Amino acid sequence: MSSTYKSTNRRRVRTRFAVKAAAHGRPRLSVHRSGKHIYAQVIADAEGKTLASASSIDTELKGKVKGLTKETAAAVGKLVAERAMKAGVTSVVFDRGSYMFHGRIKALADAAREGGLQF
Repeated sequence: MSSTYKSTNRRRVRTRFAVKAAAHGRPRLSVHRSGKHIYAQVIADAEGKTLASASSIDTELKGKVKGLTKETAAAVGKLVAERAMKAGVTSVVFDRGSYMFHGRIKALADAAREGGLQF
């Protein structure tokens, strides 16, 4: 394994451990970012189920967003918040994974807060 993968994995595991400890039964808003797309899921760890999800490749966002920008991340954040509210989730804990909380990750989180999720 490469040292980059090891350090990224170590950061992700460390963050997820802290998030699950602080969750107190709340679902987790998990974010994944690739080179071309951004994905978000609201996960109930107790049941092991995904309650809501959204990504930049959703059909609802196809014509509205272009490329991987902060605006795209914000649109995904609003969409995942809307779907989570429909599923009855109002409070989550934010799991940024191994990513730093700035740029697209921060834009997604801020848009999810504007959409009604509390974290």
